[in-house]
Amino acid sequence: MLLNERLKLYADMTESGLERYLPREDCFFGRIFDACRYSLLDGGKRLRPALLMEFYRICGGKDMEAALQFACGLEMIHSYSLIHDDLPCMDDDDMRRGRPSNHKAFDEATAVLAGDGLLNRAFEVFMAPSPIPAERVLSAVRYIAHASGIYGMIGGQMSDLLMEDRPTTGEMLREMVALKTGAIIKAACAAGCILAGAGEDKLAAAERYAEYIGEAFQIRDDILDVIGDSEVFGKATGSDGRNEKTTFVSAFGIEVAELTALAVREAAAFEDAEFLTELAQWLAEREH
Repeated sequence: MLLNERLKLYADMTESGLERYLPREDCFFGRIFDACRYSLLDGGKRLRPALLMEFYRICGGKDMEAALQFACGLEMIHSYSLIHDDLPCMDDDDMRRGRPSNHKAFDEATAVLAGDGLLNRAFEVFMAPSPIPAERVLSAVRYIAHASGIYGMIGGQMSDLLMEDRPTTGEMLREMVALKTGAIIKAACAAGCILAGAGEDKLAAAERYAEYIGEAFQIRDDILDVIGDSEVFGKATGSDGRNEKTTFVSAFGIEVAELTALAVREAAAFEDAEFLTELAQWLAEREH
């Protein structure tokens, strides 16, 4: 299947790139490198790097090594967000991808610094020398910074915390997910287009595709939190219910077919859309 082959290709590229961009350092404060690498090199689907590199490719990008630089930086941002999301002051999760969360493997202070370190390292990597025209680089970095900041992922995390102990409407939930989960997925797709020099029509289609798969991704996460196997899922399930959090399962049921169909429709705007189509379908049906 094209999906599995290309996902593995992008994941392997990402693993290799991350090793280069964040090597282990033997120094007095080397513990911070160990903590960063513990979470960053912990596998995972590498979905965001795959989306960035795939949109770069189908929009005519030729230098995949150049795109990898940005894919790795984006994965650093994603990894930092997971470290902080698991902290006792946030979601208080002890397990991540089948292993102790960063603050359990190290300690809470080190985990905070590891997240901070990955976020800052990401922007160092973004701004390293690149054969991609500078105006495209700046535009992509600006997009990612906005998506990962207070108007994007961080704003979504704040909304999530505020919604824990108050009545929540479906519209509030959709906005929270669009920021906390969807903003970085959208940034991955958009940055790939921007770096390749795609036109506004392609960029808009990529953004809409990202919005649909981002929402479907969160619905599936909520479903797995209710019915999933914690051994397969890699972390404790049922926490949303125990924490009395409103989720897409409780607010909208478990229908994702419509979102998937909309994502597939947007993918059709690109000539080589087989991977994007299969990915949208897989995200709606995944088991972990």
